[in-house]
Formats: sequence, structure tokens, C-alpha cells
Amino acid sequence: MPESGSKGAARKRKSNLRKRIFQNWELYLFIAPAFFYFLIFFYGPMYGVQIAFKNFIPTLGITGSPWVGFDHFTRFFDSYYFWDLIWNTLSISLYELAVGFPVPIILALAFNEIRNGFFKKMAQTVTYAPHFISVVVMAGMIITFLSPSTGIIPMIIQALGFDAPSFLTDPSWFKTMYVLSGVWQSAGWGTIIYLAALSGVDPGLHEAAVIDGATRFQRVRHINIPTLIPTMTILLILNIGTLLGVGFEKILLLQNPLNMSSSDVISTFVYRAGLVDAQYSFSTAIGLFNSVINAVMLIVVNQIVRKTSENSLW
Repeated sequence: MPESGSKGAARKRKSNLRKRIFQNWELYLFIAPAFFYFLIFFYGPMYGVQIAFKNFIPTLGITGSPWVGFDHFTRFFDSYYFWDLIWNTLSISLYELAVGFPVPIILALAFNEIRNGFFKKMAQTVTYAPHFISVVVMAGMIITFLSPSTGIIPMIIQALGFDAPSFLTDPSWFKTMYVLSGVWQSAGWGTIIYLAALSGVDPGLHEAAVIDGATRFQRVRHINIPTLIPTMTILLILNIGTLLGVGFEKILLLQNPLNMSSSDVISTFVYRAGLVDAQYSFSTAIGLFNSVINAVMLIVVNQIVRKTSENSLW
């Protein structure tokens, strides 16, 4: 009897599921393109991750290539450049997080306090605009502006009576140049999320605070900032989950043999090893290691936040 009852309950659940799908088929049809997009282009290629544990030979294919276990991972961990890549990747990510994370918050709070509609729209447009510049164009602008012979920024520094540093070739300047240019390009766009959160603040709170004699700074501190904390927490968790995920596009475009000691990160090394040197299994192993570390960090940070507040991802 218990077995037949459980089978009957299972059939009933399946029948209810089919009924709900049939009743809401328009919604399922609506999400079908996105579902198949992620299934085909994100989950499908995960089949090839197994070459990280094989000595991949293109003529033999993925299934025919011999297994080597964790040899590629051991080779990467024992290499002389392992800690340099980890340090460069982490230092750029932490630098970018420390500088770039608070800037959109400050901008959103400032924009929210602007009462002149025309000036507010103009300021938002000016800060949003760099987001639409492609990475290639951005790298070209950086090289043009910082060129030691024709760059406008070295010329301004020299006009002020100082010696202009070699921004493009000095390894000590690469991370600052990379981070500040990234903040300039993305800070304005990042304010959109925070402005959306601020739009949900009850005007009655500000009215009551004004009646009680609160200054504008006090209202920002005690009303606006607490409203942004849940959004800030979620974005901080997501950013920490990509600490080792520094993109290679802009770094590769700004990289040269003179600044390689501070500009070579995991993603650029994977690019050279995989596409330039055709070490497919080795580069896949490094990329898999990078992804696993990011996923572990995301889960750990989310669990810590979950135990201390209610603003976790799940």
C-alpha cells in the first residue's frame, strides 16, 4: 500500500506539472530562447572541461585523448610563475574593488541630491557615456593620452614642472592606470542600480527628518545609506566571487614586455598558453582552477553574509 500510494502521488504531481505547463505555455515559450541559449553556449561546452585531465590531441579528439589525471594542475602549481600570476590577479582585483566599488555609491548619493533637473541629466549622461566605449577604443585612448612623446597627460605634468612617469612601460604604474581607467569607464553605469534603490525611499521619511531638524548630510547618512546596504551587500558578494576573474581584453591590449611583471594575470596566461602555444589541456586546467576558486569564494562569502544578515544571494 505505501508503494502504490507513493506512485499515485508521483503520477499526480506529474499530471499537475503538465497541467501547469499547458495552462502557462506562453510563459514557457517566452523563456525558451534564454533557456536554450544558456544550455547550448554555457552548459554544453562544459563537456570539454574534461581535457583538463587529459593530454588532449586534436587528431584523437576529446574521447580518444589519454587521461593524465592532475598532471596539468601539478605543473601549474609547481611552476615559477604561479605565485606571480596569483599576486598580479589578486592585487588588480582588490585594487579595483577598493577604488571602484565605493565610487558608484558616492555618485548615486550625489545625483540623488541634485535638484536642478537639467544639470542632473547632463551629469548622469557625462558619467554614463564612457560605458559605451569599446575595450579596443578605450585601450587606444589610454595609449594616446599617456604616450610619453605626444600624450596630453605627460605634457600637462611636464608643464607643471614635474617629470612625467612612464605610465605605459613602468610596471609600478600599470595597475593604477588599469584601475582608474576602468573606474572612469564603469562608475557612471554602476550608479543606475543604486539610483533605482534610492527611488524606493519613502519621501515621508525625509519629510519627517526635515521637520525634526535633520541636515541633508544626516538624511543621507541615516536614510539613504541604510536603504542602499542590501544592494551594496549583493554587489559586494558578486564582486568577491570574481576576484580571480580579471578579464584579459584590456590587459592584453595595454600589455608590453616592459610592464609584463605586473600586468601578466591568469587570464592573459591562459590566452597565451591555449591559443598562442596550443597547450589546450594545460590552459583548460588553469581556467578550471580559476573558476573553481571563484565559485568557492562566492559560496563562502555568501554563507558568511547569510549568517550575519538577511542580504545573501540565497
